[in-house]
Amino acid sequence: MAEPAKKDAKKGREPKNQVHQEAILVETIRKEMAEQKLFTNYSVNPFKKSEALTPKPNVYPDEGSGQDSSFIDIIHRANLEPEKKYREPQTTSQEIGWFHEPLLKIDRTDKRLNFPMTRSEISAYAEEYFRFQPKKYDKSLRQPGEGTKSK
Repeated sequence: MAEPAKKDAKKGREPKNQVHQEAILVETIRKEMAEQKLFTNYSVNPFKKSEALTPKPNVYPDEGSGQDSSFIDIIHRANLEPEKKYREPQTTSQEIGWFHEPLLKIDRTDKRLNFPMTRSEISAYAEEYFRFQPKKYDKSLRQPGEGTKSK
């Protein structure tokens, strides 16, 4: 028994006092018991997707037919998109694409902001030209033996 006390004395520490250790343990347990609360409000996690809740096997369906509308509302709200749930983005990652509606309504008659594709005689000729030309990179249009190298 004297050997552990000698080891602690060599290191510059006081030997462990069993009474003090028990007092620390009692104080720790007392603080934990004061903060401990009994939780009795149980419900299904609305953020976990579940297809259906099965009824109890010993209860007939007509006995417990009352549905909890608040729980159903919570489930529907949890399945909404973030833009419909919250007014502002909750994280910085949600900021990108949060406001996806265009700032200006598109007016096709306004010539300042609308530049439709126009077709002139030259573009019509080029379109017809490229329609009839085979693509050089298309392997299906090559003749047999055309693309192979012989040694």
